[in-house]
Order: sequence, then structure tokens, then C-alpha cells
Amino acid sequence: MAKTTHIAIVSSPGFSHLVPIVEFAKRLVEHHPNFHVSCIIPSLGSLQESSKAYLENLPSNLNSIYLPPINEEELPKGAYAGVLIQLTVALSLPSIHEALKSLSSKAPLAALVADIFAFQALDFAKEFNAMSYIYFPGAAMVLSLFLYMPKLDEEVSGEYKDLTEPIRLPGCVPLLGHDLPAPAHVRSHQAYKLFLERAKGMSLANGILINSFLEMESDTIRALEGEGNGKISYYAVGPITQIRSTTNEVERSECLKWLDNQPPNSVLHVSFGSGGTLTQHQINELALGLELSGQRFLWVLRAPSNLPSAAYLGATNEDPLQFLPSGFLERTREQGLVVPSWAPQVQVLSHNSVGGFLSHCGWNSILESIQEGVPLITWPLFAEQRMNAVLLTDGLKVALRPKVNEDDIVEKEEIAKVIKCLMDGEEGKGMRKRMKVLQDSASNALKDGSSKRTLSKLASQWENLGGDLGK
Repeated sequence: MAKTTHIAIVSSPGFSHLVPIVEFAKRLVEHHPNFHVSCIIPSLGSLQESSKAYLENLPSNLNSIYLPPINEEELPKGAYAGVLIQLTVALSLPSIHEALKSLSSKAPLAALVADIFAFQALDFAKEFNAMSYIYFPGAAMVLSLFLYMPKLDEEVSGEYKDLTEPIRLPGCVPLLGHDLPAPAHVRSHQAYKLFLERAKGMSLANGILINSFLEMESDTIRALEGEGNGKISYYAVGPITQIRSTTNEVERSECLKWLDNQPPNSVLHVSFGSGGTLTQHQINELALGLELSGQRFLWVLRAPSNLPSAAYLGATNEDPLQFLPSGFLERTREQGLVVPSWAPQVQVLSHNSVGGFLSHCGWNSILESIQEGVPLITWPLFAEQRMNAVLLTDGLKVALRPKVNEDDIVEKEEIAKVIKCLMDGEEGKGMRKRMKVLQDSASNALKDGSSKRTLSKLASQWENLGGDLGK
């Protein structure tokens, strides 16, 4: 009988961190049914409803282990989301260890795969005779920065944003200092210290799985493989995204029905992901810019906050629509639709009336846009989103990036200009063509191409490492 190969994965808290690593596990068990994956999930407070609903629909050979919530009193008040995520995992390490001990007592573990924020869990791999891997949910270019960061930290004195020369990572487009991950680009910030810790923690792993694909970042991936000197193996297995989202039928039908009545490629989808928020001033400018552009739009709006990642820390009960400029909804009734807080993004991007995506440049959103062939306007807010914007605009040339003023605000005239350029201009047409090529490459990579072959190679290695006789 076929033997079962057991793998454990450790996610980090938050829906947008949980989904990428679980989607990887789903793809593994779908293509290699003799695998069994146990997903260990730390939580910050109680598990979000969106996470619970998502985890209820997993395949039978993929099970979830929910860890007890940590004591929130031990976390710094008002800290940046990335800091809270990493500290939550650190405080959950005893529970992670217990879960691994229980799993390995039932069957040997071939491998332990941890989300980048859960890298400390890889310390346990040796104890349970398992190989250790990091699941890196972002671009190969961002991974390249992680691996280069300890060296950069020694070479550069002062703040990165003050560098006059661009940073040149092997196989990557040049990067300005102020486009490094925020707020980790400020050396005195706690997020920088933790970023550096994660960067150094990469050396714990036997291999790194990257949610990207060879055809999109070939120079970067080849440079990583060349730089690794065989110590760490790299596996580009993407694009891995959540194909179907769990949706509320009422919300779902409203915006999709509205899209049904719009001409092909005419609507700009505007969304800042599951965590992104704008200030009141910026909401006003964006609203007026959308109106001024004259282009159709579907805008997923959240209540304002001065913290760009505020939505990660819990939703507000306030109605976001009350924060729009006076008379905006009436004036744009025929032009656009504003939806409070949430829309089924994958279904929206796949709709034939959608011709552009104004995005915060979270990697999940970028991959979804690529898989649907939709060019972008980049509006990075935090984390590695500015780096992603550089890759899209300077590297792949499938996006436009609006300019910010001295107060870091994108003004309405600039917004209107880039929207018209993407949706109606010659430059936008070129981007749409390049995005279609990228879409085909992504589809091929998963179907029979580079990513499928890489996953098969990895699965074979794991099968040879461990497993017990199937019952």
C-alpha cells in the first residue's frame, strides 16, 4: 500500500498570512494525495470569523490545530501589525512545540514548513528529525532583500531612506532606500529589529518555498539559486492564491450584478486589501480623483485611520460611507459603486467588465490580478508593498504608480491622470498586453510548467525522507 508522508506547517496569525501557506498545503495534497498535512495556527485573540469559515472547508488530508490564544497583556499596546504578528508567534512557541510533539508521536514528520513570521518554530525540526522549510508568501525580489539585509545592515550607516544611490540586489531592478519595507526601513523602529531577526532566521532552513514563478522573476530566482551555494534550496511554487473566497451571497450579488451592467474592461476596481486603511484627507482626495477621472469604478471603502494597517487590528463598526465627501455618492451614482469594507475580490477581478485594479500591492492581490490579466495602479501603504510596486512598474511594466506630494498624499489631479492613462491611454493598452502574457505564463507554470515540476520535485524529496505505511 502507498505510504503516507506527514508534513507539519506553522502559519502566523491573520487571514492574509494564514491563506497563502494553507493554499500551498491544499495544492500539495491535491496533486500528491498520499500526503497528510497538519496546520498549526497561533492566534492573536480569538480566531477571526473569516479564518474559521475558510478553515471549515479543507480537504480530508489537511487538518487544523488551533493553538490557545496568547495573553494579550504581554503585547505592546498600539504596536505595528507586523510586530504583533511576530511577537504572537514567539509567545506561542511552547504550544507549537507541544503540537509537534503530539504529531510526531503518532507518525514521523518528513518536514516542518513555517511561515516567515513563524521562523523560530524551525528550531524544533531537528528534535523531531524533520527537514525545515520557510514558506515565503511574497516576491522573490523581497526574499532577495531578506537574504541581503544582514549584509546591508553592516554596510550602511544612517537611514536607508537617505541613501543617494539605489540598492542593487542580485537579479533585481534597482531599489531606492525609501521603497524598503515600511516601517522596517526606519532603523530605530522595533519593526526593523524584528525584520533583521527574520532575515537572519532564514539560515535555519534547509529550503525556502517562494510564492512566485520562474517566468515572472527568472533573473531574481536564478540569482538566488546562484548565491545560495547549495546551503539552502529554493523552490518557486507560485502563483498560489485562494481561488474561491467564502462569500456572503447578498454582498456578492450586489457588486457582481452591478458589474454585469458595465461595458467590457471599463471598470477600475479600488481596494486596499484585508488590512489597509487611508486617512480622512486621502479618502477625500481619492473620491474626488475618481470622480474627476470620469472612469467607472468599484471602490471597497473602509473607515479612515491614521494607521495604514489599522484594519488588521480589528474592524470598526462605523459605516465607511459616512466618511465620503458631501454629495459624492449622488454625483457619481451613474459612474461608480462604493461597497463598505469587503467585496469578493477574485470574482470581481475575473469579471469581464473590470479593466484595471488600484491596489495596495499586497502580494496576494497582485497574484490574483496577474492570474486574471488585470493591469494595476500601485498604491502601497506598508510592509513590503513599496517593493512590490517597484517590481510591477519598473520590472514587469504592468502598472502605474501615482506621485505623492510632500505630505505623502496623492492629490486628486494625479489620481485622475493615472486612472485615465491606465483605463484609456496608449500606455495602459501596452500594460494590458504585457499583463495578458504574464497571465498565460502564470497559468502554464501551474498547469504543466515550472511551478508544477518544482512542487513534484519537492514532494519526491519529502516522500524519500519519511512516512509511515498507509492504513
